[in-house]
Amino acid sequence: MATDWDDLRYVLAVAEAGSLSGAARRLGVNRSTVFRRIRTVEAQIGDRLFDRLPTGYAPTAVGEEIRTSAMRVADEVVALDRRLSGRDVRLTGTIRATVSDDIAYRYIGRHVSGFRDAYPGITLELAVDNRLYNISKREADVPVRPTRNPPENLVGRRASDVAFALYGARDLFPADAGFNVLNTLPWVVPDDSLAHIPQARWQRTHVPDAQAAFRSNSMLGLYQGIAAGVGVGFVPCFLGDSDSALVRIRPPEPELTTGLWLLIHEDLRRSGRVRAFLDFMAAAVATDRDFLEGRRSTH
Repeated sequence: MATDWDDLRYVLAVAEAGSLSGAARRLGVNRSTVFRRIRTVEAQIGDRLFDRLPTGYAPTAVGEEIRTSAMRVADEVVALDRRLSGRDVRLTGTIRATVSDDIAYRYIGRHVSGFRDAYPGITLELAVDNRLYNISKREADVPVRPTRNPPENLVGRRASDVAFALYGARDLFPADAGFNVLNTLPWVVPDDSLAHIPQARWQRTHVPDAQAAFRSNSMLGLYQGIAAGVGVGFVPCFLGDSDSALVRIRPPEPELTTGLWLLIHEDLRRSGRVRAFLDFMAAAVATDRDFLEGRRSTH
């Protein structure tokens, strides 16, 4: 039997999604199309590819063998596409950047129109997500991320530091509060999924007796809790200083400072549109460093 890569895509999608509906969403087709393609492959090889369990579709031994081969083919196809894109020096086409929700909410939007004016031939897609997309698989081209530990498989530049300070609603909480006061205030804190980040460790170390009044799994969620007056908490200064209803309760904490990174895969170094976006954003961030590093506000 001659194996068609298009058939392998369908097998791989069902194996990864665990359902026909999930595979259909990934492939941009309807459920019946996925079902039909899987049945066609099964008829060709004369064996069943999936067991239908209460938890979803699970590959059989044959299905697992095909899934493993399909993953290798998919990786090669994506790698080839990435290398070819990296040789494209034209300032046209689409570039997909991924940013965390706080960067999207209060920062990058101010530069989107400027990039469009400078490069009208490039369409910018902005994926807002707090997870780091798989750049090797071309889920995105350029992550713009505050992080202390950029992935080792990516290259890029640390364009700026990002300062963090303790904020609260201006009319509810005191500025310049000492630890004895902070221990008595309600706190907006990262949830258990973010217990490892420096802000969570600082709170546990310096104000261990403080009450957690609100938790969130994102910086934007923490900011919204603080802005609503629920309690005090740490957010990037570019978020806190942009809101005139908030007050810094303490100066920026140096031990919480992180880097703002512009990252790409090595294969995309010479891509014209990727290089244009990197250079544009690096220049934009350079003009905003005082803002990002907590030395000035926007109001």
